[in-house]
Amino acid sequence: MNACDCHLHVYDDAYPLAPSATFRPPSAPASAYREVQRALGLSRAIVVQPTGYGFDNRCTLAAIEQLGKGARGIAVVPPDVDDAELQRLHEAGMRGVRYMMFPGGLLAWDSIEAMSARIAPLGWNIDLQLDGHTLPQHEALLARLPSKLVIDHIGKFQGPVTPASDGFASLCRLLDGPRCWIKLSAPYESSRSGAPEYDDIAPIVRTLAARYPQRGVWASNWPHPNVQPVPDNASLLDWFSHCMPDEATRGKILVDNPAELYEF
Repeated sequence: MNACDCHLHVYDDAYPLAPSATFRPPSAPASAYREVQRALGLSRAIVVQPTGYGFDNRCTLAAIEQLGKGARGIAVVPPDVDDAELQRLHEAGMRGVRYMMFPGGLLAWDSIEAMSARIAPLGWNIDLQLDGHTLPQHEALLARLPSKLVIDHIGKFQGPVTPASDGFASLCRLLDGPRCWIKLSAPYESSRSGAPEYDDIAPIVRTLAARYPQRGVWASNWPHPNVQPVPDNASLLDWFSHCMPDEATRGKILVDNPAELYEF
């Protein structure tokens, strides 16, 4: 009960893609995600604004409304967004701003500190997706952000990573601080060994869960945009559970931590 999927996207043909979109996404309406949610036994969800919609958050807002009181969202807003718009988004269920540092992202490093200061009073987070191997370059900046910081997909390391890697050490230092969380999700984004075991990434997840049981959250990354073959959602949840057989830790990551982070 109250287990949360902390990263999913909704794509609905009723909403046009932005000119900046880098690919045409699959049809993935909120009604289809609801079936996934039921199958996995989840009751809470964080809908993350896809890069393909740019600064137009209407699809994500509609999905939050359709999924009901157990849903929150992560928006993409321009650096000069006004306070009234942030408040409107907050009242509609948004709880963060997405910074995507891969092709298609719209917000740059030079705006992140000011944005963090703007959203901190709302209790929002900066939701950051980047190559974890670049974390040492940005660690000092990220460590001083006044808002919460959530790093996507186990760091999304683009290249082999071990607990001895500089990027992983940088991630741990951020998690040692007072405001950083990590999504223990989408192992396929970093794994070189691949499904179903993700043997190269499982030790990273086990280490993070053991060191930071109160800073991890889980996510499906449904509908797995641009990933082929499309992963099986139940298998991903099972993989996560096998990585941390301790029931108390799983409870923190699936229920307690998201409740704190996203204000359920």
